[in-house]
Amino acid sequence: MSAGQWIQQVTLGWLLYDLTGSSVLLGALNGVRALPFLVAGPIAGVAADRMDRRQLMLRTQYVLIVTALAMGALVVSGYLQPWHLFVFTLLTGMAWAFNEPVRQSCVPGVVPKNELMSAIALNSMGFNINKVLGPALGGVLIAAFGAGGNFFVQSVAYAGVLLMIYWMHVPPTPEDARQSSALANLKEGLAYVWSNPTVLALMMAAYVPRVFAVPYQTLMPVFQKDVLGVGPEGLGLLLAAPGAGAVLSVLLLSSSTYGIKRKGLLLLWSLIFLGSFLILFSRMKSFPVALIVLVGVGACQIMFMATTNTLLQMLTPDALRGRVMSLYMLDRGLMPAGALMAGVAAHLVGAPTTVAIMGGIVIVLALLVAWLVPRMRRLVV
Repeated sequence: MSAGQWIQQVTLGWLLYDLTGSSVLLGALNGVRALPFLVAGPIAGVAADRMDRRQLMLRTQYVLIVTALAMGALVVSGYLQPWHLFVFTLLTGMAWAFNEPVRQSCVPGVVPKNELMSAIALNSMGFNINKVLGPALGGVLIAAFGAGGNFFVQSVAYAGVLLMIYWMHVPPTPEDARQSSALANLKEGLAYVWSNPTVLALMMAAYVPRVFAVPYQTLMPVFQKDVLGVGPEGLGLLLAAPGAGAVLSVLLLSSSTYGIKRKGLLLLWSLIFLGSFLILFSRMKSFPVALIVLVGVGACQIMFMATTNTLLQMLTPDALRGRVMSLYMLDRGLMPAGALMAGVAAHLVGAPTTVAIMGGIVIVLALLVAWLVPRMRRLVV
């Protein structure tokens, strides 16, 4: 599904720029894509804890299929207008905002506890690999089938996912949430996160790097051209190197899952090393060495993402899991703000200094969590 999402983003961007020639509208389109996670995300979490989870996944999948078919028909018809792309992006963003929490809430019910971190790490790796391959495949599909045909191909892929959901064994939704109103459920989820210092610290550990660390990727063209002095092929390698690190990280987690007990300590160290690798990368002048450092960045990034997700899944009661995971996924809605801040900071103080500051913020976050939430250092699950 994530590959289809990235292919779709490339197609939408290509269409919008072809219609308008406006880079400002491209940025606005990305903002619209992230908006549903901020606005509808908590509501989606309530739905994941109240509704039949299989039916909720099926319904969101139907929305993705129908909207892709409708957009393909609109493109082929020749009546496409820029506002159609924004409406389509908003609708599919809503579907994804409802789909992600319910999928996450089902994971502990279908994966054995001692293999949960490996499963989450593999999912994260797949997402990051598709982030590299999806845009490239999207360009190939546009050339092969045209932009309209691209949406039809996506609808077929979504239909394949729909069949897989029908074949899945989905754990039943707990009855607890249905005994109260949806608003009461939402307040209960927020109160649980706010009153649990460990869960709240994990949320901060998810949000801050997404805003201050992950957006380093948006500055890669600056490093490629102005810092490292390589060509377009070098940019591809700079973007792919973290993916190689993600693969190594997943292999490490998969081979040592049974031995990693103090996952809280693993999370803190992965954040410290992530910040350190970002600072080191900001100082690089050698292209080959920069690639090696980026492999470390990607490995630490997947390590902290997989560990954070695993801890939240293990610590949260099943009756609250949809709401907690929806709050966790608010970080996706914050990423455009992080990319914007990174771009502005790079313009003011330069890309290397910006990335060094990002790394420093991540290290400070890890040290603050270790100091203010000492249970995190001793957390064993």
